[in-house]
Amino acid sequence: MKHRMLYILILAALILSACGGAPSGANGATDEPSVVHVGWAGSPDSLNPGLAILTESYTIFDLVYDSMYNLNLDGSFTLNLADSVDRSDDGLVYTFKIKDGIKWHDGKPLTAEDVSFSYNLYKDTPEYPYLNGYYTPYFSSIESTEKNEVVLTLTEAIPNLESQLVFLYIIPKHIWENENKVEFENTAMIGSGPFKMAEYVQNEFVRLTANKEHFATPPKVDEVIFQTFENQDALVQAIKTGQMDMITEMPNTAVASLKTVENVEVVVGAPFSPGVSDIIFNQTEEENCPTPEEGGICTGHPALRDRNVRLAMSHATDKQKLIDVVLLGLGTPGLTLIPDGLGVWYNDSLKDYEFDVAQANQILDDAGYLDTDGDKIRELPDGSRPLTFRLNWPSDSISAPRTAELLSEMWGEIGITLEMQAVDPDALTSQCCPAFDFDIMLWGWASDPDPSALLYVYTSEAIPTGSSETGYSNPVYDDLYAKQQIELDFEARKAIVWEMQKIVHEDVVYIIPFYEQATQAYRTDRFTGWITNQAKVELPDSSSLVLIEPVK
Repeated sequence: MKHRMLYILILAALILSACGGAPSGANGATDEPSVVHVGWAGSPDSLNPGLAILTESYTIFDLVYDSMYNLNLDGSFTLNLADSVDRSDDGLVYTFKIKDGIKWHDGKPLTAEDVSFSYNLYKDTPEYPYLNGYYTPYFSSIESTEKNEVVLTLTEAIPNLESQLVFLYIIPKHIWENENKVEFENTAMIGSGPFKMAEYVQNEFVRLTANKEHFATPPKVDEVIFQTFENQDALVQAIKTGQMDMITEMPNTAVASLKTVENVEVVVGAPFSPGVSDIIFNQTEEENCPTPEEGGICTGHPALRDRNVRLAMSHATDKQKLIDVVLLGLGTPGLTLIPDGLGVWYNDSLKDYEFDVAQANQILDDAGYLDTDGDKIRELPDGSRPLTFRLNWPSDSISAPRTAELLSEMWGEIGITLEMQAVDPDALTSQCCPAFDFDIMLWGWASDPDPSALLYVYTSEAIPTGSSETGYSNPVYDDLYAKQQIELDFEARKAIVWEMQKIVHEDVVYIIPFYEQATQAYRTDRFTGWITNQAKVELPDSSSLVLIEPVK
């Protein structure tokens, strides 16, 4: 867990014209298809489930594909593709009885053979680092039987199989077996889920049509169009005017005004995938830099490898001011990559570094980072280079620009200057990992329901795969990560996870400014049935999009 044009209103008109007319559902119209228009600030980075990183891709995957389990808004799991699952006494073998009669969007049957093919592809494709590293390391073998069963055998019993399978989307063997698994762009995106891919233009829109024959949850609407907005004011204006039926995000400055708009409902609450915003330091040591063949460049400022510098910057970061100004209070101070939304996995015993500019300056003084030429910028102890850091963030981020401005002011108080620039998300991904061609980045993660995925980001193994953002390497932490992966006793595993958070907090691997609440909005005069009474907020989730229907 990792996010374009000023003529967007003109483009939107063209899209609406090409894709079914104006937003439907108002006035009880029944002679036109019901089309839901969703506005968001991002766009999928890839339609290949093995290569995608951005949350927008996973939103589309959840609608177009099915997986073995569904993750519900209350955090529970339910079987989806299987009628039943049998677990061996030693916890090593799981047998799933796949439902009969499921069909792919092209009409061909989905069988256990497709499931075993998908899992084996994810397991055996090293170019799929997120799936390899997070979800399949304990998969020994996956086989299908003539009884339409999938037999999954593990090398070790693990405590979290449901969360390991929920994002391993099942793909059609008859299509993927003939493709290069890494180069396949998958633009046709044949799945079995409640929606079908109809049209996709990256950074512009995704158009989905309903799969009315879905085996479990056929949608009541006919189409959903996700439209990308670069201009945040235009995104908010679009929900006000009715150009959009729902928006997945907005500047918090817009919340108060939107609450007064007729026929617009604002929903604020815990995000479905607990989110974490992070200030990422490139601290890659030379010996850990990925090879040129692996994509390593490693141009990070050497001062950021020094814990003293990261500690001073942490003391100089006023998190509460960031929350008040950037989020308008809709967030809580952060500590580690494991967010407070993960409940018992979050180590709430950690004490954050106090905001204290004087202490921050003293730390840098004592470490030899002085301003020898009086220009108010400190230099390395040998005087060879000023503490001037590149600060980048994805251009589709709503909160990052203001966060960057505030950090520049805060860190300026301790003799650090920033060269700030927004970067296209895809380009920033290339700069980040595993190139490590940056100094500091502002970005964020959406968490799995289990902590393993985010804990993996800190491991040494994640550096060359592109999963690590920081290049942090600690053998003690690596050993603990491996232990928690197979610890079946809940309390023992929780203790390990808490200790891991303590280690990385003390090492100041990141500064986590805040954990942000989800803020979304929908129009009440177009569609009804949005799920808003759960602990989590996620209106574009399939749970809502298969239930909503036009207002009569």
